[in-house]
Amino acid sequence: MPRGIRVDGDRHEAGRYEIRLKGHLDTRWTAWFDGLSLTHHSDGTTVIHGPIADQAALHGLLQKVRDTGIPLVSVTRVESDGPDVPADEPSHTPTDSRKEDRND
Repeated sequence: MPRGIRVDGDRHEAGRYEIRLKGHLDTRWTAWFDGLSLTHHSDGTTVIHGPIADQAALHGLLQKVRDTGIPLVSVTRVESDGPDVPADEPSHTPTDSRKEDRND
């Protein structure tokens, strides 16, 4: 294994990701990205976000991003605050500004 690469067992499990692209990708691409959400930001970026089943699915999604030709800015695993991704501990707080609409 190359130096500087750390393998962490939980990195192969489901998680929520935010993939930021430079430019605004039309919302019609949502279906191509397996129903993940697309959000346009005022800084000229598009964020693809939602639950990803595992690392293989993440790599497949990144290949689709590559195929669009739009520059990739970042890939971030974010804490889940919904029931679609199992978590060992609750990951949201009442002051979390990144909450999504929920049916509590």
